Amino acid sequence: MKALNSFGFPVLRFNFRGTGLSQGEHDHGKGEVEDLRTVLNWLDAEFHLPLIFAGFSFGAAVGLQAACPDLRVKALIGVGVPAVPVAADTEAPRVYILDFLRECAKPKLFVSGARDPFGPRAKLDELVASAAEPKKLVLIEGADHFFEGRLRELRETIEAWVRLEIVRESAG
Repeated sequence: MKALNSFGFPVLRFNFRGTGLSQGEHDHGKGEVEDLRTVLNWLDAEFHLPLIFAGFSFGAAVGLQAACPDLRVKALIGVGVPAVPVAADTEAPRVYILDFLRECAKPKLFVSGARDPFGPRAKLDELVASAAEPKKLVLIEGADHFFEGRLRELRETIEAWVRLEIVRESAG
């Protein structure tokens, strides 16, 4: 959020249904995709600007699914994208199907901690290899899933990519 806002982009940060003080109940990724489509519609109506999607963990997996086919979204950032099933407290593990990335030809940045148990290197390499170009994977050494102690590197990585892929492209 801070990295994108540093470029002057309007940023909307929110919790999905049933998280924090949000109303509703978790819908295992189905309703959350609709939530994100509603957010994209609101951002478009409010600002009338090209959109960049950035999401973390579950939000990345769900958000990429909603943002890839949306023509208003010009670029995608997935931070801590879960590449292996994530155990849930009360149900079967969450499995994220990210096959749609094969057809998603928008610029994509994937950032993960090198010690993220939900994004082991081999699985991330496989996921990113299967995604359409353009794409980039950055692993931040020493970082876990939450980038504890490595948030500066995360922000710098996103800022550098946005500067190179988005700002430069729109200036040209």
